[in-house]
Amino acid sequence: MDMDFSGIVPALPGLWNGMKMTLQLMLMGIIGGIALGTVLALMRLSSSKLLSRLAGAYVNYFRSIPLLLVITWFYLAVPFVLRWITGEDTPVGAFTSCVVAFMMFEAAYFCEIVRAGVQSISKGQMAAAQALGMNYAQTMRLIILPQAFRKMTPLLLQQSIILFQDTSLVYTVGLVDFLNSARASGDIIGRSNEFLLFAGAVYFVISFSASFLVKRLQKRITV
Repeated sequence: MDMDFSGIVPALPGLWNGMKMTLQLMLMGIIGGIALGTVLALMRLSSSKLLSRLAGAYVNYFRSIPLLLVITWFYLAVPFVLRWITGEDTPVGAFTSCVVAFMMFEAAYFCEIVRAGVQSISKGQMAAAQALGMNYAQTMRLIILPQAFRKMTPLLLQQSIILFQDTSLVYTVGLVDFLNSARASGDIIGRSNEFLLFAGAVYFVISFSASFLVKRLQKRITV
């Protein structure tokens, strides 16, 4: 069978719109996931057994189920929860439910990265900060977390690359991301194979390039 990639160029505007959707989902998932993951990490490191166990249960639960299932659940559950809270039917689009799903799911992985980063900082720095009169919150915010985030930046970026790839799962709720856009464009002109090969090449180039840059960054941080 002859391969014809000439139809890709006219479809580039539509593919770019799909890529913007992919990048929006990724960025919002990263920001929300890191914020929630940091809170969970501090809960796991807390001296309170209740907080530690709650955070541990959250992490273990979300790391034990597939992301595709989480996306489907949140697509169905978010409107139901809002109806239960407000007593009214609140329309929630697929985009919002997917963002919530990515944040909640990725927070479990970011939590473990942040926890490892915090534990890598010498305990002597915590003692020194307390000797200077700083409380726990000030010590974490001003001394421990900045150093921890510097050390764990490569791991956070690597997890972000995985999230970039995982955004393709939003096809299950009808969102037109880059992969879904490529598939639809190929179906229209009867060149699905060519468009899927092109989409795969784009994912590979972006992921490989980002991974290469992360490795270089890791070497610089190590030095």
